[in-house]
Amino acid sequence: MIDLYHHGSSVCAAKVRFTLGEKNLAWQGHYLDILKGDQFAPEYQKLNPKAVVPTLVHDGNVIVESTVINEYLDETFPDVPLKPKSAVERAEMRVWTKAVDENLHPACGEITFASCHRHIVRRLPEDKFQAFLNSTPPISVTTHWHERKKEIIMQGLDAPGIGDTFRLYDGYLGKMEKTLATRPWLAGETFSLADIAVTPYVNRLDMLGMAPMWEGKRPRVTEWFNRIKARAAFKPSFLDWCPPDLTADLLTFGRQSWPSVERMLAQTS
Repeated sequence: MIDLYHHGSSVCAAKVRFTLGEKNLAWQGHYLDILKGDQFAPEYQKLNPKAVVPTLVHDGNVIVESTVINEYLDETFPDVPLKPKSAVERAEMRVWTKAVDENLHPACGEITFASCHRHIVRRLPEDKFQAFLNSTPPISVTTHWHERKKEIIMQGLDAPGIGDTFRLYDGYLGKMEKTLATRPWLAGETFSLADIAVTPYVNRLDMLGMAPMWEGKRPRVTEWFNRIKARAAFKPSFLDWCPPDLTADLLTFGRQSWPSVERMLAQTS
């Protein structure tokens, strides 16, 4: 029995749903609205002390951290393997998954809240809004996410360092373009956990209406993402789980933010 605690817009939860979909595995979902603070419930924090999603429970075993979950699933359910056959390509796969965990994921949290989610949580009643701000554990998305999230929610795109965050993200799109010049997939000749790991972060930009970061300027990333979206597991894993009102908010607020983001990307750090 596979139980997954997740949310529709969580990039990490989508990454695990994508793996489950690619492997055609049945799972039971437990939906947490992380924009209302469901993840801070004491019973959930017993499963995941960082108060983040996803959390996987398989036959009573609790597995956290999406990259770890995906490797666990690939080892536990080896049909439809998602790791390259060669040791060199597996190493390249892990360079990408490591980059996601260390750089892209923290950056994604910042740009998502700065561009969109800050507007959503500000709709909460004042007492619930303050509770949301204060409930993030000291160590969560990053070791300083508790205070950084407050700063971004209050200041948005004017928060210190947001321009650098967008430029870091853009730099990874450049690395993808260079890598895909020599191979069809990020870690080599086969679709792998590297592609699964990066997909949610490109899709987040797409849902924010920020596809101009690659469309018309990075043809290999464009072609790669088109092939990703054509996979049978993509729509059920990403688009179908995101509530329509949240999908609309991401696009509306993202498009409103884009002119400022475009100006940031044109600057040098």
